Parts: sequence; C-alpha cells; structure tokens
Amino acid sequence: MSAVSTARRSVISEAVAPWSEIAQLLRGGEAGTLVPVIIPRQRRRLWWLLPLWLGVFALLTGVLLSAGDSDGLTGAARDSLAVFSYVLGVLALLVGGLWWWRSSIVEIEQGTNGVLTRYGAVTRTLDPGRHYLWHPWSRVEFVVDTATEIPYSAPVMACPTQENVPLRSIEFFLKFRITDAVLFVRTIGAGNFDLVLSSAVQDAIRQRARQMRTERAYDLRGSDVADMQELLNRQLSRYGVRITGCNIPDVQLPAQYQQHLATRERVAKERAAYDQEWGLTRKRRIDSLQMDIERAKKVRDARIVEVKAALNRAREEVAQLLEEQETNAQRVRFEIETRGRSGLIAAENEARAQRRLAQAYRDNRAVLQYELARRRLEVGAALAGSAPRPVVVRTDGAGGGDTSALSTLLTAQLLPRLAALPPADPAPRSAGAADGEG
Repeated sequence: MSAVSTARRSVISEAVAPWSEIAQLLRGGEAGTLVPVIIPRQRRRLWWLLPLWLGVFALLTGVLLSAGDSDGLTGAARDSLAVFSYVLGVLALLVGGLWWWRSSIVEIEQGTNGVLTRYGAVTRTLDPGRHYLWHPWSRVEFVVDTATEIPYSAPVMACPTQENVPLRSIEFFLKFRITDAVLFVRTIGAGNFDLVLSSAVQDAIRQRARQMRTERAYDLRGSDVADMQELLNRQLSRYGVRITGCNIPDVQLPAQYQQHLATRERVAKERAAYDQEWGLTRKRRIDSLQMDIERAKKVRDARIVEVKAALNRAREEVAQLLEEQETNAQRVRFEIETRGRSGLIAAENEARAQRRLAQAYRDNRAVLQYELARRRLEVGAALAGSAPRPVVVRTDGAGGGDTSALSTLLTAQLLPRLAALPPADPAPRSAGAADGEG
C-alpha cells in the first residue's frame, strides 16, 4: 500500500522544451509529472547580425568604389564591383531584416502567460497570442500555465490520530491555479513549490487527524475541508498560487484496527439485522394493535352513530310530543278563548238587548201606564156591570112604609129575583160604561 500511495503522489516540476512541445507538456505533463512552468529553448540567436553587418560592409565598399576615378578599364571594373557591392549589400540587409523579423516572433499558448526578461531582469508578462520582440536581448524565460486548475494528490503516511494510533495513509486531493506568473517563478519556482505544497498539505492533514478519534477516522472521507483550504490559501498566496478545491477521498486504517473495525461492523450489522427484525415484528404487532384499535374505533363510531340516531329520534319524538302538547294547549286555549269570546259576546248582546229592552220599557212606560189604566177601567167597568145593584128599601117612618120584620124578610127574598131580571133600560148602562171608560 505504501508503494501504491507513493506512486500515486503527484510531482510538480518545470521542464525545458522547444516551443513546439510547450502545449503538450502543459496539458499532459511528462511521465506522471505535473509541469505548470516551461522554460522554452531559446531559438533567438545573434546570427541575424552577420548578414546585417555584411550588408553594411558591402554598401560601404560600393560607396568607396564609386568614389574613385571611373576613366579607363580600371574605372569600368571598379564601377562593376560597386554595383555588385550595392546589390550584395541590399540582399544581405534584406536577409538580415527577414531573419530578425522571424526570430522576433513569439506565440504564447492560450491559457498561459509568458514572463519576458531583458538582460536577465523580468520586465512584464505576455498575454496569449503573437508578440514581436524587437529588442535583441529580450526573451521569454518562462511560460506559465495560469488558466488550468492543476490536480495534485498528496498521500500522508503514518498519520497519528487523537489516541496516537498511526493511520496507514490519508489521501488528500486538491486543485490549484497559478494566479501570478511573475511572483511564482521569481519567488519559488515549480520544483521548490512541490516541496512546499507537500509539506503544507502534510501539516494540515496531520492537524486534522490529531483532532479525530480513531474509530471515526473514516468520517474524514468526503468531510468538509474548507478550513484546510483557507489555511493552504493563506500559506501559498505569497507564491501567487490559489487553491480552488480540495477533499479527502480515502483513509486507510492499520490492519489490526481495520480488522477490529470489521468485527465491530459485523456485530453492528448483526445488531442492525436483529433491530430490523425486531422492528418488523414490532411493526407487525403495532399494525395488529392499530387494526384492533381501528376496528374498535369503527365499532365505537357505529355505536355512537346509533346512539346519536336514537337520541335524534328521541329528540324528534319529544319535539313531536311537545308540538302536539303545544297544539292541544293552543287548541284548548283557542277553545277557551272562543268560548269566552262567545260568552262575552253573548253577554254583551244580552246586556245590549237588556239595555235596549230597558230603553224600550222606558220609552213605552207612558203607553203601558195608559194601557194599564185603560185595562183597569175596563175591569172596573166589567166589575161594575156585573156587580149587584143596591136596593134601598126605606122602612123609616117618614115614608110611611112597612117596617116590620115580615116585610124585611119578603124584601130579602124578592131582591135576588129582581137582580136576575134583565135591565129595563140598556141605554143608560152604556152611557154609564162610557163614562166609566172615560
């Protein structure tokens, strides 16, 4: 495992390569090595100065030849040499200029920055694209990858925990990006940065492991390492490097402790299985009890419904009885009121009749008195007509009549007979009756 972990450790270095291989080395590395910095092989030579100086020399020679005497055969030869010198000088200057122009072209790959130096001093950085370095002693010393997030794996071996139990290894993975190319190459360089980064990572991992208990060492897998990332950024910011992400993908425990954890895990699984089985049994029992409870609730609800229905029926019956009683009471009250009203009306009518009768009696009192007086007169007349008429028999001595007892007896016997005889003169009787009536 140590060999595997050591082989998996990332190595950061810089490489010297021609311009044609820079892109390949920056993207793929070299034999498992991360190469964020390339030192390009300088193809700029001063050989282009040779044709320039040759051209200047040829032009000066042509000028000198043209300045001489041109008479005769020697003059013609000198003029020919001057023309040849001019042509050679111009050609040499053209070749030297083209050579200078071609050697001044520098093409920086996309995602990288070139560090430009002049007389060995860093002047500025070159952005991606084509640039022209007209100064003879200006050159690109470094090509730094500033856009790619470079992955870096750093396993930490024999890392002790809180109980001082050394873990076999802790895999730590991070991604970093060079933010300042000049600061990076001037301050530390790729080779030294590998040592610094490895040391910083090991220190951060050991500090984190010291805070963990051995039994919870596996919790480091995928745990939050934002504090470690912040710590590494504070340490590496001075080199122009920024950590963009990190995590702990794997943790390896010692074999004995791992076996112990395997036993504990097996026991935990058995316990989990037992707990699951007991949970299923308990769930079945709970479900059965729940079904019984639901059944009892349904029976209770049915009985409650029945009781409510009976109660509603009783309420309806009571309401109906109350309504009937109220109806009967209203009917009786209406009958009593009707009878009372009838009796009251009858009494009022009778009183009104009595009042009218009394008024009639009062109005007819004179008539009644007249009738009564008339009837009295009629009765008196009738009584007077049928009453015996007195007969005066004078027996006193003044008339010379008989005053003896015999004459009195005979008179008494004759008087009834005389009374039975019809009246001799009816006219005077009628007149007397009329007088009586009047």
